[in-house]
Amino acid sequence: MATRDKEAPAGYRDGLDTPIQFIKGVGPRLAERFAARDIRSVGDALFFIPRRYEDRRAICRIRDLRVGQIATVAGEVVDLAARRTGPRRNVLELVVSDGSGALWVRWFNFNAESFKKRYQRRDRVRLAGQVGIYQGRLQMTHPEIEKIEDGSAPPGPDFASIVPIYPEIEGIFPKALRKIQRRVVERFAPMVREILPEELRRRLGFPPIAQALGEVHFPPSCLDPAALAEIRTPAQRRVVFEEFFLLQLGMALRARRIKQEPGRAFPVPDDLDRLARELFGFALTNGQRQVLSDILHDMASPRPMNRLLQGDVGSGKTAVAVLAAVVAARNGAQTAFMAPTEILAEQHRRRLAMVLSQSSERLSTVLLTSAVKGSERTRALAEIQSGRAQLVIGTQALIEEGVVFSDLGLCVIDEQHRFGVLQRARLRHKGRLPDVLVMTATPIPRTLAMTVYGDLEVSLLSELPPGRTPVRTVVLRGSEVERAYRHVRREAENGGQAYLVYPLVDESDKVALRSAVDMFQRLRDGVFSGLRVGLVHGRMPAAEKDAVMAAFAANEIHVLVSTTVIEVGVDVPNASLMIVEDAENFGLSQLHQLRGRVGRGARPAVCYLVAHRMASPEARSRLKVMESTQDGFRVAEADLALRGPGEFLGTRQSGLPSFLYADLVRDSDVLELARREAFALVERDPALERPEHRELRRSMENRFGRKIALAEVG
Repeated sequence: MATRDKEAPAGYRDGLDTPIQFIKGVGPRLAERFAARDIRSVGDALFFIPRRYEDRRAICRIRDLRVGQIATVAGEVVDLAARRTGPRRNVLELVVSDGSGALWVRWFNFNAESFKKRYQRRDRVRLAGQVGIYQGRLQMTHPEIEKIEDGSAPPGPDFASIVPIYPEIEGIFPKALRKIQRRVVERFAPMVREILPEELRRRLGFPPIAQALGEVHFPPSCLDPAALAEIRTPAQRRVVFEEFFLLQLGMALRARRIKQEPGRAFPVPDDLDRLARELFGFALTNGQRQVLSDILHDMASPRPMNRLLQGDVGSGKTAVAVLAAVVAARNGAQTAFMAPTEILAEQHRRRLAMVLSQSSERLSTVLLTSAVKGSERTRALAEIQSGRAQLVIGTQALIEEGVVFSDLGLCVIDEQHRFGVLQRARLRHKGRLPDVLVMTATPIPRTLAMTVYGDLEVSLLSELPPGRTPVRTVVLRGSEVERAYRHVRREAENGGQAYLVYPLVDESDKVALRSAVDMFQRLRDGVFSGLRVGLVHGRMPAAEKDAVMAAFAANEIHVLVSTTVIEVGVDVPNASLMIVEDAENFGLSQLHQLRGRVGRGARPAVCYLVAHRMASPEARSRLKVMESTQDGFRVAEADLALRGPGEFLGTRQSGLPSFLYADLVRDSDVLELARREAFALVERDPALERPEHRELRRSMENRFGRKIALAEVG
């Protein structure tokens, strides 16, 4: 029977927007604690889901306890003491015995007087918590405790069942939080509207939402604890499915809307194979030909292209994008090519201008970055606005207010994971519904692509162009780095080149990592004396960086010491060796990108990953993945599993929706199911206008509408 709560104001009464403070046991003070967790209403509390469960029904003997185990024990209090450990600090200690052994129990900064009134020596108690060890003795710190008043009395609700364990809320004990959540669920879960179509819910075997929420918060004893732990119960999958389904409905509606927008059709030329040979000196690979066919089919359609091109490092994405730009130019349209960094934009401009100047396609190219100033900038802006600039290469400077295109027909966004959603949308709005091609050399795992780029068509470029060689990856301890240095010296003396990559530009007092500037001087004057050693990093003036990179490309430098400024876009086929120092401090995707700088020519390629300090388990896992595979998608899947989607995409990726319960890695099979069902439903009811779908549409817009509206180009 539901507990009577404080009387809420009439406007809130019996609604899911009722402030949490009106639930019995909360009040204004605890409501502030809930608000710190973004829980302000009972609706928020309903979707504050347990992070795990404990099956407290089985009592474990103390002598059978293992360190790290979460267990329930019962025994007699044989000792109880409170002592002060400092100003306003105290510790309460119990010793509990069950005849098989003794367990030390400790609570810090606890109200000892109140506890002693409730518990005394010779009382029988139940305890639930994690087993640790201190000074050779088994102990529990801050376990939950219950007094056994009568040997025949059944345990209370916190010890008689599968117990939900919620994410911690500072200032609210777990037992009190469960009591509050039980009141919320009992009274308000029946008020949650059922939004899934009945036919769909029954076909997928999901319980009604009120039942699902009740079981997710307080699982019935008949449920399998293992299934609960793995989020496999029908109730759990129902809640996960609904989150994914609402998002995928939005993606399906958006994809359909884009296909209905009036764009422009670019006729497809029949001489692109010839042009590829002329521009790049090689025929297109089968993979490039297939991807280009997808892109040109989109460009020939009267609907705007909205395509994601995924290709591993060095797979030839830029060549495909240039050919698409040629098609746009032949039809009188401009192409904007947006790169994430100035060094990459400058390199693209230099290479593409050289390639195009030697062909029959003399596209006029212009560079626009924040470094382009004065009369040069004025001239660039004029050429863009007049249409004389057919291929405009730049950074975020392209989306600034003063940049006006004459006729922007194609947007190419390179390394798109470096840009936020709004930046991509603003570039698109520089034209009249231009075609959009976003490219990445950081493979996006399928689950993430469906979530953030779910409305884009996806092309995969997996075949490497001719001349690429596999890269052998070797993980070394810091003490073994001389082995890698010797290899670099041998390679340089035989005409080869190498990169040495460091995490910092200069030495830091805060972190004990090697810096590029310091190591450049030491290596140049030491182990690599007699070799030509260069230095490049992000703080150098653009002209100086360009000069160093040009010298390296011309084989005037044997060894290039750098930071991660060379992570993307640098193409020196003669460079076959790379050493990444302090490799344990780099992310998987970053290591994979760096490794892609070598293996671009005929020389056998090796990438040494040097870990100088005892790495964490996560760092060791990253290095093991790098050593075991060169497949960018396997690297990306491992990276997503290790870091989670938010860190994988980076803090600038504002297009990532936040889920209350669903997890992209754990629940990937449910995401696939939700996507299929959502796109099928939109196919049957394109605007979700049928009466049985209106509540579904309203919920989708309330939950994910802003994220989906922002996702203009992914």
